[in-house]
Amino acid sequence: MVPDTTTSPRTGRQELLTALGEIEQRVLWLSAATIDHANRVRPNPTGLKVGGHQASCASMVSIMTTLWFHELTADDRVSVKPHASPALHAVNHLLGELPAEALTTLRSFGGLQSYPSRTKDPDPVDYSTGSVGIGATAPIWGALARRYVEGRFPGAGTGRQYALLGDAELDEGACWEAVQDPMVAGLGEVVWIVDLNRQSLDRVVPALSAERLAGMFEAAGWQVLTLKYGEQLTELFSRPGGEALRTRLDTMGNPEYQRLLRCTPAELRDRLPGTGSTREPLERLIATLDDDALHSAVRNLGGHDLGALLDAYAAIDDTRPTVILAYTVKGRGLHSEGHPQNHSSLLTRDQLADLATRTGTDLDDPWRPLPADSAAARLCAERAEELRRPPVERITPPPVPTDFGRTPGGTGTTQQAFGRALLDLSRSAPEAAARVVTVSPDVSSSTNLGGWLNKVGVWSPTERVDWFADDAETILHWRENPTGQHVELGIAETNLVGLLGELGATWSRWGQPLLPIGIMYDPFVNRALEPWQFGIYAGGQSLLVGTPSGVTLAPEGGAHQSITTPSLGLEQPGCTTWEPAFAQDTEWCVLAALSLLGRPDGGSAYLRLSTRPVDQSLAAVPADPAARERRRRQAVAGAYGLRRTEGTPDVTLAAMGAMVPEALAAADRLASLGVAADVVCVTSPGLLFRATQARRGLDDAPQWILDQAFPADRAAPLVTLLDGHPHTLAFLGTVHNTPVTPLGVTHFGQSGALDEVYRHHGIDTESVVRAALDLTHRP
Repeated sequence: MVPDTTTSPRTGRQELLTALGEIEQRVLWLSAATIDHANRVRPNPTGLKVGGHQASCASMVSIMTTLWFHELTADDRVSVKPHASPALHAVNHLLGELPAEALTTLRSFGGLQSYPSRTKDPDPVDYSTGSVGIGATAPIWGALARRYVEGRFPGAGTGRQYALLGDAELDEGACWEAVQDPMVAGLGEVVWIVDLNRQSLDRVVPALSAERLAGMFEAAGWQVLTLKYGEQLTELFSRPGGEALRTRLDTMGNPEYQRLLRCTPAELRDRLPGTGSTREPLERLIATLDDDALHSAVRNLGGHDLGALLDAYAAIDDTRPTVILAYTVKGRGLHSEGHPQNHSSLLTRDQLADLATRTGTDLDDPWRPLPADSAAARLCAERAEELRRPPVERITPPPVPTDFGRTPGGTGTTQQAFGRALLDLSRSAPEAAARVVTVSPDVSSSTNLGGWLNKVGVWSPTERVDWFADDAETILHWRENPTGQHVELGIAETNLVGLLGELGATWSRWGQPLLPIGIMYDPFVNRALEPWQFGIYAGGQSLLVGTPSGVTLAPEGGAHQSITTPSLGLEQPGCTTWEPAFAQDTEWCVLAALSLLGRPDGGSAYLRLSTRPVDQSLAAVPADPAARERRRRQAVAGAYGLRRTEGTPDVTLAAMGAMVPEALAAADRLASLGVAADVVCVTSPGLLFRATQARRGLDDAPQWILDQAFPADRAAPLVTLLDGHPHTLAFLGTVHNTPVTPLGVTHFGQSGALDEVYRHHGIDTESVVRAALDLTHRP
């Protein structure tokens, strides 16, 4: 048990609890009425299910009431579990942040979202949630992002980072990947409150053990506070027979306990004592209780006891993360409470009327405000003032150059060019470079970040000794201090993109823009894709770099050869994808991506890079400044003509990334056979696809790149080529409605030499030549 240490500076404890109780009942009513209105009152001509989660809201109202109407400060941030969205809107309404009419728009077009959304809801939402596990972990990465910003660009303040999550959400591996990451143990501002209602969507969870969960959190260095029983049950435990009652409840399985919630008082008197040695003392104890007291006692859990919740908040240790395991009843206060299938159930009209009566509201006037002269209304007004945040003054990110003016030579890889671009940025644009923060999951040295790390250092809340600083054989210097600009997490990619999303949201949270870059092995981008997508949805802007990529990573075998990642640019809203072929293109695309970050009209980007050494003279970068700028604009816009034949081409080879050398070699072979081939270097399939859609009136993207990369007077049958799935570029045939043969990788690869692997997948020079001859009907 946590100690009772809470007092209120505004009023006495009992008066406070009474006011909170009134607010709690109003939050319960408003959340249920909001869902009912969406499903039964608002016209629904389609007849499709609208949905909502009255029971999931009900289990959270006590926790949310005590947080918002007593505990939170204006600096705190809260992530609310997805299905409690109506309860959050009810809280915001009582705080004056949402008009009553908005409560009638839940799940309507342009109205309140199904789940909390920072970017789409009209009222304050600190974290977007909706994909379980991701919203729960977001406050961890938000805490890290706040610390990073505050250490370099003061103004982010302090404050706790709360996550309100359901117990079933802890089944998600993302939760435990985050909990045990080495960076997390010192984040004392992180507080998770687990709504331990012991139900999932379909059933009562049969074997959920709070003790096991507590042990897992404690092993990761978290403080654990368990709120199992409320004041009424705690008092009963002190009476004769009370220890038998505690033993009976502690050893009772979850399904049996849930069944008790559905019992009449008479049934309770028979079922609760059980059949063992506890039966006789329990029968004597419950005989002293009237029916109302017995009915109330069996559901008197800590997560619904306002006083116990206040005491738990007061006991939080701010030197380490805290989890509060708050036992609750799903559907508490509703007719569906405790039923195993109450997840999406709706109260009937009669049941809603009964709830209105019990909560002191009116079914015919559901949005009626609290009485103006009531203690509850005064507390709402007082808390609204205390929680009001000043407007965020957004700083415009420093300008990012478009070109360093240097032309790479020799042989190099796009992965190497990326690392070099970061160093060049620090020299050419130090103000912009100061806002760059890189993140990697233990792969910094193998993704060419060594030079950058040596220059800027590794971020740590406190300075740590580098014990290898005087080792002559040490190449990568691991200097950890609060001024470092690289954050190194454990190996879990999900953690990396979670942090990336929060670093990318600092421009909107605190007005301080960062230029966050996450680097991981491209084969594992798909593993991290969902949380990164959710970060983009929530307003996080970042650059994700996948390297090395494709079957070009031949020695790694099929498991480490990414196939599907090239099409991300076509499929991910809010993201631009580039896959450059040359070092010069890489530099231009990196700078273009960074210029998108940290601004209201910005967006995220994904770069797919390679470790294949390429002769940089093949890029044929124009020496003339005007021609160079034209090439840069085309490369950033999605494609450029790398080689044009004299006269009209017989075929066009459109290649991307590491496969461009094969396209150029194929063009030479075709020329020797009398087939004229243009070669187009594609840098962004997503931008080209948007341009083709815009040409049909289906997008507002610029179209000029199509005219320059694929001019109408040079339209010819197409062979597309990439180290990834061929559908990525197959749409290019629609630019001029020409025949197209898309070449790429459609099945898992295997280890081998590069020429062997390319030949195996049909993306080698010979395959390109054959495809071109077939298209042109040459013998």
